[in-house]
Amino acid sequence: MGNDKTRTVQWLPEVEAHDYPAAASYLALLHPEPRVAELIAALEAAPLTQFKAKDLFRASALSLLGTSNSHVEKDRKKIRKAVSLSPLLLVRDEVHGKVVIADGYHRLCAVYGFDEDAWIPCKIV
Repeated sequence: MGNDKTRTVQWLPEVEAHDYPAAASYLALLHPEPRVAELIAALEAAPLTQFKAKDLFRASALSLLGTSNSHVEKDRKKIRKAVSLSPLLLVRDEVHGKVVIADGYHRLCAVYGFDEDAWIPCKIV
């Protein structure tokens, strides 16, 4: 299998269109519809930036999903085959001092498994 840490994760130059409705669906659990619409519009307009995988986990306070998770394993297979992944969509929760991963949690877990220091492209508002 080789050393996975030497593998470079490939990223798409832009967020895939279907990730925005997925993010909206998740954010609808946290916010009323008008706020969700504002957040999605802001994410669509936001520039791409990047953060290290380990910092995203620390800021989100989420636990790492293992390869037993089918979605994580699917993304790990993409990484091994050099298939480009979609950047993450993030929302700052300033009240609670953390970042909400609106879309891309499984991708983050998959990348972290290869390299916790990997730079992850994302949009954040």
